[in-house]
Amino acid sequence: MPNGIIRRLITDRGFGFIQTGEGTDLFFHRNDLQGIEFDTLREGQEVEFDTGKGRDGRPQAISVRLTGAS
Repeated sequence: MPNGIIRRLITDRGFGFIQTGEGTDLFFHRNDLQGIEFDTLREGQEVEFDTGKGRDGRPQAISVRLTGAS
């Protein structure tokens, strides 16, 4: 399961970006969170996630959860 850090949150739109261990950014939507509320997320928190395809066909983070290190 890949890990990353919440790099940016667009709170008024309900999405954000996770910086992966490889240094790339992955989009995530509030609907892809598991066990956490979007409004409680903070930039810099560590998360784990799966990767899937978004509506536009590009990779995006899905099943996003906080890690124990957050």
